[in-house]
Amino acid sequence: MAFAEFLTEMILPFLLVFVVIFAILQRSKILENAQVDAMVSLVVGLLLIGLPGPRDIIINIMPWLAVGVAVMLVFFILYGFAAGDISGSSKWMKITFGILAGLFTIGIVLYVTGLWETIVGWFSGDVFSEGLWMSIVVVILVVVAMVFAVNGSKGSEGTTPAVG
Repeated sequence: MAFAEFLTEMILPFLLVFVVIFAILQRSKILENAQVDAMVSLVVGLLLIGLPGPRDIIINIMPWLAVGVAVMLVFFILYGFAAGDISGSSKWMKITFGILAGLFTIGIVLYVTGLWETIVGWFSGDVFSEGLWMSIVVVILVVVAMVFAVNGSKGSEGTTPAVG
């Protein structure tokens, strides 16, 4: 077993489980003793690396966790850029920029992961294929969203804030 494989399949999963369980036990104060918390965390971590099934699950989940955290970081940076420093602006402007930042983040994730080609594939094809039905569903959803948006904006027109 090479060092890199030993590191990624034994040491890192052990450390992850040990630290997370130790932190949970310390925070919850279930056992009320740091040495006992450390011993329980050590045993669970060693059990993890000794059993291939649970270890493989953790090894396969962690890259996706990292991708998810990176995607959330990009979204929060874009949202903070759009809505964080707009002083004196109206609430609708912050919401609009937040939605645009979210759509941009989703678009980037779809493009980078290759899911964009799958979605485009849904909309192409023969007349009686799955692409036609997916197009109909999307058009119906867009129309429903537009109806809700128009009805929602009609209720706020003509109202003035009370001065007092």
